[in-house]
This record gives sequence, C-alpha cells and structure tokens, in this order.
Amino acid sequence: MDLSPSAGAPGLDQFGQDPWWLVLIKAVLIFVILVLLTLFNIWFERRVVARMQHRIGPNVHGPFGLLQSLADGVKLALKEDLLPKAADKVVFILAPVVATIPAFVAFAVIPFGPVVKVPWSDRHTPLQLTDMPVAVLFVLAVASIGIYGIVLGGWSSGSTYSLLGALRSSAQMISYEIAMGLALVAVFLYAGSLSTSQIVAAQDKWWFGLILLPSFVIYTISMVGETNRAPFDLPEAEGELVGGFHTEYSSLKFALFFLAEYINMATVSALATTLFLGGWHVPFWIDHVWAGANEGYWPFLWFMGKVLFFIFIFIWLRGTLPRMRYDQFMAFGWKRLIPFSLFWIVAVAAIRTASLDGGVDRKYLLIGLGVAVVLFLGVFFFGEQQAEPSQEREPEATPQGYAGGYPVPSMPAGGAVRGAAAPIVFAQGRTVTAMPAEPVRTDADTAGDVEEDHD
Repeated sequence: MDLSPSAGAPGLDQFGQDPWWLVLIKAVLIFVILVLLTLFNIWFERRVVARMQHRIGPNVHGPFGLLQSLADGVKLALKEDLLPKAADKVVFILAPVVATIPAFVAFAVIPFGPVVKVPWSDRHTPLQLTDMPVAVLFVLAVASIGIYGIVLGGWSSGSTYSLLGALRSSAQMISYEIAMGLALVAVFLYAGSLSTSQIVAAQDKWWFGLILLPSFVIYTISMVGETNRAPFDLPEAEGELVGGFHTEYSSLKFALFFLAEYINMATVSALATTLFLGGWHVPFWIDHVWAGANEGYWPFLWFMGKVLFFIFIFIWLRGTLPRMRYDQFMAFGWKRLIPFSLFWIVAVAAIRTASLDGGVDRKYLLIGLGVAVVLFLGVFFFGEQQAEPSQEREPEATPQGYAGGYPVPSMPAGGAVRGAAAPIVFAQGRTVTAMPAEPVRTDADTAGDVEEDHD
C-alpha cells in the first residue's frame, strides 16, 4: 500500500520561519479557539444529553441557550473563594494552574490545516504553531504533566476524600496512558515519522483509522479513560468520594479544573483526528470531486468537524453507559488493553517488514494474522471466566427460633397471613401496681413546717 505523502505536504523546514508577531497571533488564536470550543462543548453536552433523556436543555440565555456556559462561568467567578483551614495554601492555589496550562500547550503541535496565505500580506505560513520530529511524544509528555496538578490538588486540600480521588485519578491516567502510547506505535511504523504534520501528510490516500483499526479502537477507549470521563469517571464517584480531587475547590480554581477537563477532551480528540482520521484532509475523498477542498482555510472546517465528532462520542458514552467498578476498570486496562496493544504492535511490525522487504506472500501473512486476532480476542473476552474453587465450609448452626431457615423465618402453617395482623398477646405474669402519688405541697404547707421547726 502506497502511503507516501503528497507532493504539496509541508515539511519541517517550513516551521520556525515566522516572525514573532505571527507566532504571537497564532498562539492567541489557539487560546481563543480552545476557550470558545470549551463553552460550546458544555452547551453541546447539555443539549445532546437532554435530547437523549427527552428534555429541553438550556434554551434561555442567548439564542438556543448558547450563552448558558458563559453565564455559568460568570457565576463561578462571582462565587466565594473558600480556602480549607488544613490546606497547603501555595500548592492548593498552584494545582489548578498546573492542571490547566499543559492542556493548552499540547495544541502547539496540532496541525489545523495546510500552508495558507496570511490575509492582507504576501506571507505564507502553515496553520500550525510549530512542529518537531518528536511532536507526538511532546503531546504525551505535556499531557502527563497535568497529572501532577490533580495529585497536588487532592493532597493539598487536607481532605481524605480529595486525596483518595487524586490517587484514583493518577492511577487511572497513568494506566491508560500506557495503552494509549502503545496504540500510537503502529501509526509511527506506518507513517515513518513522529511529526504531526508528516503523519497527516502520510494519510493523504488512506486514513490510519481504516488500515489500523485495532489501534484506533484501543486509542479511543484509552482516551476516554485518560480524561476521566464517563463511564470511566471513577475519581469523581459521587457516592464514594463526594466530588473527587476537587471536592474542596470553589470559584475560579474549580473553574480551572473544569476547564482543564474539557480542554483535555479537545486535546485527545484533536490527536485522534490527526493520527487516525487524516487530520485536516477532507473526509470521504471529496477532493476527487472538489479539487480545492484541501486548499486554503477549508481544511480548518474539516478538522473541527472531526474533533466535534469525537466530542459527540464522549457525550454519547456519558448519556448511555453506567459507571464501571474501579477494580474492573483497572483490570480491563492492565489485563486487556495493554496485552492486546503489545500483540498488535508485533503483528503490525511483521506486516510492515514483509511489505517493505517483499520476502513473504502478503496474502498468507494477512490470513495468519486474522486467525491470530480471532484467537486472541477469544482469550481477551473469555479467558478469565473460570469458576471459583469451592471451599468446603461447615454448616452453620441454625439459631434457635429459626428452624425453617436463616435468616428468613419459616412460613406459617396455614400459608401466608392475609388481612390484618394478629393481635399481640402478652404472657400472663406478675402484676405490678403503681405506688400512690404523693400529695402536692403548697407554699402554705411549707411555711407551716418551717414554723413548727422554729418552735
């Protein structure tokens, strides 16, 4: 399969040539796009879940309720900012910042489009802030820094529930980042590069989400777990840990954690679009009909449409699936996703080597791979369904008065009792009579007693 990039694909030599004012404009535009996208995603989530539950959703503030998210942001800013007495003040304040900043920085290497002409000038620049030979590793590294903000936020609160939520969240994110990183290895093998722009260029003909479908599925599951979203929102299990690591936060500091969660959703969605869905390339090969579909600023719309598709998947899962149990969730990551990712990497490496060298008939290789995948999936889903070893226990002694069974008493002899309950009859025994009450003494009687004592 020919996966060579197209002739007009941007190279790494086109980055680092922009003047400082253009770099500043790009950075500001990325910040504005992410903030507006967060406001839209909150409104979009409420509307979609409301439609799934046959409700209306926000429809008062602004047209179609679009300003509801902005109203919520103003409300959070005006709320009282609480600081727990047992909290570490410096770390408590810095933790939301540490969790939020990496979410924005990760978008520095995400390609929004091809090389375009800057309006009102003769300069051409790629629709991307920067790129590097290890751009994908940069995204994974920056995303991992956000875990420190969550851990420090839970620890510095001085609350047991916040600390437990922080530990859950860190264990969950680290576990699923491993599976996420392994899912990307197959993409690196086929693209031959870790640069985001070069990976997008390698998908000019075929998307990696089609030819590397298992990697795409593994990444999609892992990105939901890595962002602590339902049904994997176990760090925020209300019935167990109140609100998770941000239980003690309020006002703008809570808003920063809230913003970081939605920005991380956009980050993993943009990375999935870049690595598996062709990036900014027009979907469904429309460029064969419309020659200018991948030119100018049109690719930015295709890119944002694909990102919103993943956001819809996040919302759909939240409104559909119940929350998993924590031990089931961690076992699924370590015992299912990671082993399958390792097996798939070996298979992709074998196929890639055979394709490049041409020493093995590819038809037989694919047949053998298909059989291996079927066998592995059988072990994947049915490997641990084993009966627990039966342990012989001594029969428990039946408590006195429960001869018919334990802990439920035996049924009455005549069957179930119908109608009113039988009257309660107490056993006949010794009757205790009440003592005669003492006469009430008045103030006059008290005064007479005092006079008698005086005499």
